[in-house]
Amino acid sequence: MGFLADTPKPPYDAVIFPSIKREYDEEYEHAAERMLVLAEGQPDYLGAGKRSGITVSCWDSMDAIKRWKDHTDHQAVKQKGKSAWYKGYAFRMTRTEPQRMFASKGAED
Repeated sequence: MGFLADTPKPPYDAVIFPSIKREYDEEYEHAAERMLVLAEGQPDYLGAGKRSGITVSCWDSMDAIKRWKDHTDHQAVKQKGKSAWYKGYAFRMTRTEPQRMFASKGAED
């Protein structure tokens, strides 16, 4: 695990999901939390970090990402996101490789 984001040790596959939300919506916040809990229960899910409108979820394989993409509940929430919650978003998949990190003294505090 890293100090900038809680991610598994590479290599792993990741979905990078930057988004621009419309105004605050309590239903969205509940759905986003429910999707995170649901994703955590999926086979081959490795974790996620969310900061500044960017969610990065980590998976054991591209097949695991596709299964998550096709999950019935996830599909329904994505449709609601398009119609009500997001002004826009991107969906990017990538393979992470060994990482390099830098932290000055006290950065983990």
